[in-house]
Amino acid sequence: MTAAVAVPKIDKSLLARLARTIRGLAIDGVERANSGHPGMPLGCADFAALLWFHHLRFDPAAPDWWDRDRFVLSAGHGSMLLYALLHLSGFEEATLDELRNFRQWGSKTPGHPENFVLKGVETTTGPLGQGIANAVGMALAAEMMEARFPGLFGTHVYTIAGDGDLMEGVSAEACSFAGHHRLGGLIVFYDDNRITIEGDTDLTFSGEDVAKRYEAYGWHVQRCDGHDFDAMNAALAAAQAETARPSIIIGRTHIGFGSPNKVDTADVHGSPLGPEEAKLTKAALGLPADVEFYVPAEDYEAWKTRAAEGAAARTAWERKLQAMPAATREALAAYFQKPVPELAKLRPAFEPGKGVATRKSAGDALNAYAPAVPWLVGGSADLAPSTNTILKNAGHIGAEAFAGRNLHFGVREHGMGAIMNGMALFGAFKPYGATFLQFADYMRPSVRLAALMGLPVVFVFTHDSIFLGEDGPTHQPVEHLAALRAIPRLLVIRPADANEAAVAWEVAIEATDGPVALALSRQNLTTVDRAGKGLGSADGLRKGGYVLRKESKDAPRLILIATGSEVELALKSADALEAEGVPTRVVSMPCVELFAAQPREWRDSVLPPTVRRRLVIEAGVRQGWEGLATDEGGFVTQDTFGHSAPAKVLAEHCGFTVANVVARARELWRD
Repeated sequence: MTAAVAVPKIDKSLLARLARTIRGLAIDGVERANSGHPGMPLGCADFAALLWFHHLRFDPAAPDWWDRDRFVLSAGHGSMLLYALLHLSGFEEATLDELRNFRQWGSKTPGHPENFVLKGVETTTGPLGQGIANAVGMALAAEMMEARFPGLFGTHVYTIAGDGDLMEGVSAEACSFAGHHRLGGLIVFYDDNRITIEGDTDLTFSGEDVAKRYEAYGWHVQRCDGHDFDAMNAALAAAQAETARPSIIIGRTHIGFGSPNKVDTADVHGSPLGPEEAKLTKAALGLPADVEFYVPAEDYEAWKTRAAEGAAARTAWERKLQAMPAATREALAAYFQKPVPELAKLRPAFEPGKGVATRKSAGDALNAYAPAVPWLVGGSADLAPSTNTILKNAGHIGAEAFAGRNLHFGVREHGMGAIMNGMALFGAFKPYGATFLQFADYMRPSVRLAALMGLPVVFVFTHDSIFLGEDGPTHQPVEHLAALRAIPRLLVIRPADANEAAVAWEVAIEATDGPVALALSRQNLTTVDRAGKGLGSADGLRKGGYVLRKESKDAPRLILIATGSEVELALKSADALEAEGVPTRVVSMPCVELFAAQPREWRDSVLPPTVRRRLVIEAGVRQGWEGLATDEGGFVTQDTFGHSAPAKVLAEHCGFTVANVVARARELWRD
């Protein structure tokens, strides 16, 4: 850098005392629980005290202030470090009693930080690599908001990451993305303590130079002593001055700092120090050995001053906001409040009887709705032409070009999922990301964490069955729908035609308390002709399952339950069965989770308990359908891997034909 960097003045003796108190709280929390990870908090307390006391912009009285800096503890196993910081800095929920209840039932201090449990925790971390990738998403969202509202978002995103975070592939994907996009607001402190659970990192992590790797990513890289306040302070100031590159500070630390017998060993990583070693460590640090959860009164007073500084920064920002035109304030609020217009009025029309892939009709619906919901942004893992997820006339996001809405994640499915989660956590956007359903496995940990945190993100999965055809079993998903449906709080929607696909996007946009996965077809599906034929409206998708085709007589003898591309097969099969005199109902079941959430009256009206002859038709494994189908024989499913062949040939060989469905149905209704 050519310009001199202004380095804030610090009181090193004060910081040393604050760090000592943080260490003591971490020791006691882990000892009281007889469970936890004391080594990382002991090693990172110096950096954390410096960051929180002198650099991080936050207001404990307003934890959700839109332009606050974000702090992500990517090394989430060191959660007592974060809990101690939240308590000392004045976050109301982080009481000393909660620290005493670390890892206990009902406490706000679980073993790994959970953002939905305790205010001040920005994201749920623990699975290594996820936190740093979330931080990339937060930094991206901050840049996008500053591009939309210049002068209002000076957000920095700070994270502490450890060796495990940097070993995980998801961090490599996300950090490569961050370097390409030149996310200058992202600052990572790498806790280079050279220890993992199994021992010294020389066991597994000596063959690469982290500094050179991050330089190759396009990052600003610095090294320093992670216990030298002056060196860390100067490194933070230099990182903050780097506006066109993300920064990593490689801080050499000592895991278990202060422990006479366990410092720099794997023994201190994931186990309590033990009563005797805890006392020895406290004594070595200058803490009263026999006092638990000790906080000097002068520490609380110092942190109160820090909280007042944070409140002043927030009120100054609010004054700046109030000076903006009313239209600007309203537009900004819309990003964080996300009012949803009546999307059904914008729903595109699809010609009945025409064949169109749901990946295509979903893309048409997405583009019909997007102008009315500017906070909806997204892209794909290098598959936009196949997934139909480009927003027309909406601009593309790239390095230092953040005003657009179309993201290009590259071939980085897992990174995409974690970055999307970070964007959602920032609060201003509902992100979506697309890939083929087969590659949901590459991003499953991020999908799971989105569900755990209740994040309103949208995962678009196309090429949803064996019927993508010639690419063969490596690309043909069979177990993936069942695997996704097994994740609690995730809505998995597999629409049957263009109109259901449009409603599916409406549900996805409206969702506020959890993620939605859309499973869309590569092949054309006939748009159901519902008008004047007594067929159920596509709006039935909102209830998860609905009667698409009623039986010819008062009570059905058989119910065909189908999803996605197999609904058309169910309708044709029902016609054949009715011609044989079998009253047959067709139920479209695009979302099992939404259906299960309906009142029993609705569920019983769709699937009368008296009708036990039920046949499920889905080009995926039967797992998960057992409660809805007839116990024995009630399945036309795909319970083996697929084959490389045209879709029509696959249908014949795998049993997805009217003849096979009718034959299986006969076996049921003749019992």
